[in-house]
Amino acid sequence: MSCTPTRTPAPDTFDIPTLRAKYREERDKRLRGDGQAQYQPTTDDTTHSYDVDPHMAVTPRDPLVEDLDVLVLGGGFAGVLAGYHLTKQGVTDFRNIDHAGDFGGVWYWNRYPGIQCDNDAYCYLPLLEETGFMPSKKFADGAEIQAYIKQIAQRFGFHDRALFHTLVTALKWDDTLQRWHVETSRGDHFRARFVIMGCGVLNMPKLPGIEGIDRYQGKIFHTARWDYGYTGGSYKSPVLDKLADKRVAILGTGATAIQAVPHLARYAKQLYVIQRTPSTVDERPNPPTDPDWAESLQPGWQAERQANFHRAAMEFFLPGEQDLICDIWTEIARNLHAELEAEGWPELSPEEFMARREVVDYRVMERLRARVDDMVKDEATAASLKPWYRFLCKRPLSSNDFYAAFNQPNVKLIDVSDAKGLERMTETGFVSNGVDYTVDCMIFASGFEVTSDLKRRWGIDVVEGRNGLSIYDHWANGPKTLHGTMTHGFPNQFFIGYIQGGLNASVTEQFGRQAEHIAHIIQATMAKGAASVETTADAQDAYVQHFHDVEYDTSAFQIECTPSYFTNEGQVKAPWALFRSYGPGWGAFQTLLQDWRARGDLAGMELRS
Repeated sequence: MSCTPTRTPAPDTFDIPTLRAKYREERDKRLRGDGQAQYQPTTDDTTHSYDVDPHMAVTPRDPLVEDLDVLVLGGGFAGVLAGYHLTKQGVTDFRNIDHAGDFGGVWYWNRYPGIQCDNDAYCYLPLLEETGFMPSKKFADGAEIQAYIKQIAQRFGFHDRALFHTLVTALKWDDTLQRWHVETSRGDHFRARFVIMGCGVLNMPKLPGIEGIDRYQGKIFHTARWDYGYTGGSYKSPVLDKLADKRVAILGTGATAIQAVPHLARYAKQLYVIQRTPSTVDERPNPPTDPDWAESLQPGWQAERQANFHRAAMEFFLPGEQDLICDIWTEIARNLHAELEAEGWPELSPEEFMARREVVDYRVMERLRARVDDMVKDEATAASLKPWYRFLCKRPLSSNDFYAAFNQPNVKLIDVSDAKGLERMTETGFVSNGVDYTVDCMIFASGFEVTSDLKRRWGIDVVEGRNGLSIYDHWANGPKTLHGTMTHGFPNQFFIGYIQGGLNASVTEQFGRQAEHIAHIIQATMAKGAASVETTADAQDAYVQHFHDVEYDTSAFQIECTPSYFTNEGQVKAPWALFRSYGPGWGAFQTLLQDWRARGDLAGMELRS
């Protein structure tokens, strides 16, 4: 399948300098001096939302004391892909460990009404050719995704070795034993040769640090710990009938809220949607999978589709290439591709190309703002819902029902942009713009610790390498690695995530290639009879310098963006920003890793017996 360019306003119908000034004005209005400190951890008495599992009871078990080759922290896509690639390399003495009740990661915890993936499932779900699985539709439901993650672990034989409802509390390297001591909340003590940190990027929920949040007497929960006992309905049947007499507020209008709001609006007596920054919300084509199309696919189809999606979302289509994805993620590349195709592919410098892309960006955003006017009847509400920033300043979203919900008489948008957030909470509700609102239930769709400091994201008290060096001190100013995979002073420890490497539009493809690289190093180390492997300081420093030398400077783009988790709430060149990646691109980074592995000498690594 392929699609045509979208119809967007002509560039002579708006003024880019004026829009650029408007974007900065909207950014500055929302920018706060406290940065990530505006959020509080969700591990206190306010919600218990991190520690408690509302979906599955904890099964008592005795503490374990054991030696094993590999301990994989995480049971989401990062952890499952690590398990798959370890198994493929013949390394089978490993366990996954996770505080959830089963495999799934973010797809285990997030069961809010309406949950689906928000980018193409045929790209997002990994290993489709290896498992023979096919998503039921373009944007698969959360339950289907979580079941598929579990299916991968079962199919490749490592599901039953996993430990669930178990929090890792400390990791300490023992230089004498050449092993990691790993302690858990269940009293376990593991001595692992290797540790893979597959903790994911959406594992730690966060709450805004609102004054008075601890005094609120009503029901309160985070969307990652949805309470169907209170709302009614269930994960697979979100009929929220217990809200018929309830006044409900949901804070946030990001990826979660645009899926949950239509369901809350359908059932709640009154719904307040509290918004600091609006999202871009396009239409959501979500047809069921065509069986004839699925049957026609040739070997290698998923890798081809993922590469097509990545070029559209993060780089650019090749001359003559068709858009296989055809949604909000690929629109800018598709439209610009059509322009250049019509002009016979003129030679453009990088600066000229980016200038052309910028114009298309502004045209697409004008279209998306016009969509708000078309769908929302109240002019003031529509004005507040319009996104004023560059595309990709926030995660692009799609929904056929979100904007329509604001036409219902029981739904009210609360715009808190002028106050840079909610003013305060009271015993009975919240205060915004001097108005006191009474609510029975406050739901936080406030996201996760994605780009904040490492300790806030991992939630592990102690991670100590050689000589007691804390990873949190070692990486206080950002990661220092070889290939984004290992760091000096922390032997036999590996990292999966947005850590100083290549960036792919499909996060699961990125995690999978990281897991492949890690599994290769572990297998090669064991094959060489070594007890430990560690990047040398010289190799690490050389790679870090190389990464910085080739890194593409996005600071000018970030200055036009409203604060979000993409940039750790407006921090320019944030150490853990999602879009800090290998400058020459994803393909060049994969070639770098493949060439390194092909040499077979683990260059830059020190092996110890």
